[in-house]
Amino acid sequence: MSSLPRRTNEYTAEPVSERYRECLFEWLAAHAPLWNQLTYRRRQAYFTENEDIWEAEYADLYDNYAPILGKTPCQQIARKNSEAWRSFFELWDAYRSDDPSVTNKPSPPGYWGNREDGHKLHGLVRNDLYDFDWDENRSTLAFGVGDVLEDKYDFVHNEQVTLEVRGNPQWDGDDSRLELIYDDTADVFRVTHPVRIQPDKLKQQRLDEFTHTLDPENTTHSAAIDVGANNTLALVTSTGETMVYHARPEFERFQQYTERIASLQSALAEGSYSSHQIRRLYAERTRKRDHSRNAAVKHAAEWLLEQNVDSVYVGDLSDVLESHWSSTVNEKTHSFWSHGQLTDRLKLTLGDVGISVTEVSEAGSSSECPECDSRHIYRDGDEFRCTECGLEAHSEIVGAWNLLQEEVGPMARPAAQRAERRRDASQSSSGEGAYWEWNEHDWILDDCEELSDSRDQTNVSKPVSSQPR
Repeated sequence: MSSLPRRTNEYTAEPVSERYRECLFEWLAAHAPLWNQLTYRRRQAYFTENEDIWEAEYADLYDNYAPILGKTPCQQIARKNSEAWRSFFELWDAYRSDDPSVTNKPSPPGYWGNREDGHKLHGLVRNDLYDFDWDENRSTLAFGVGDVLEDKYDFVHNEQVTLEVRGNPQWDGDDSRLELIYDDTADVFRVTHPVRIQPDKLKQQRLDEFTHTLDPENTTHSAAIDVGANNTLALVTSTGETMVYHARPEFERFQQYTERIASLQSALAEGSYSSHQIRRLYAERTRKRDHSRNAAVKHAAEWLLEQNVDSVYVGDLSDVLESHWSSTVNEKTHSFWSHGQLTDRLKLTLGDVGISVTEVSEAGSSSECPECDSRHIYRDGDEFRCTECGLEAHSEIVGAWNLLQEEVGPMARPAAQRAERRRDASQSSSGEGAYWEWNEHDWILDDCEELSDSRDQTNVSKPVSSQPR
């Protein structure tokens, strides 16, 4: 059962009474000290020669915390801690074997805060010890606490802490361990509810969200995706159809948050490094970025299904990402872009609807002409021009075009060639050459002229004979 695919439902919640709220805070507050003490004992064993972390004693901790948490939550903390250590050892083995996917030296599991800075309010409930009651008007989550808290808050027999849940389950499957986290920046409880789903049911649930599906009786096609910072996604299919999702407007909004955060940080008292407002802005900035990005992936998946694309190649930038002289470019590349997370999202979403995803090296993919293979090219922002054959194109369409030709061979010339041309996507029933822009709620067609900004240095190169990406 544990090997079944998992998907996660996320909700917000609020205790239905002040009594439950106070009890819940005490229950959550006891998790971090238990985690920290268990982690400390295992770290001591890890750093002591000839000691085994799995032999570290912690039965006495159950005696201290079970009256507050309940015996089962104590076991869940120990299990989650063991999972963290196993993950660490797996990463360590990969790092020592020079696995290219693990470039940074792994660190042993850490602590959930401390007494001085405060503990993370993070609780765990085993899959068979919580109940959701879904109702059209009011849905609830209920679970038990330890005897000490039951007595302190005058619980009657079988009474449970009850929270009102906001949100609807996206996934339907067998319950897994539930996690409850208090988000102090938003003053709300966040519920993470993983479920295990049989593969056939997972595929059907995912497909139910889309209008189109793959048609195996018709010819299937391939596509490549250039994942960028200036443009979230640039897609090219083997039949020459293209889509571009612009990231510049969203990055401007991201920068506005960054500037506001910097302004607030500069006003902090000496020795202070953050505040409630700063943490709230960080969380809001990340949430808005992730919303636009995840919506782009889902939107692109729908379009790929419509084109009957069953295999996609995505650029792997692990060998080409590097720091840049421009602080703006570094912020865009390493904070806003988050290439690895976006690639993982593509793999998850496309994989769920039956589209295979393969990562291939993107080094040099925008440094040669896809028409004549010349490396005498000019790139400036979105503009690409070959000085040999005269091809003018969108630079990230060129990147995806080259990736796809590398994998499937010569193909039809893509649409939407000119980065600066007036966009005609709104007149195309198939979406060929479509340019999309995020309006903070949806991806909408952008059919107005947009010139490349030569001041944007993220993808700038001059006429050269060989220009690495």
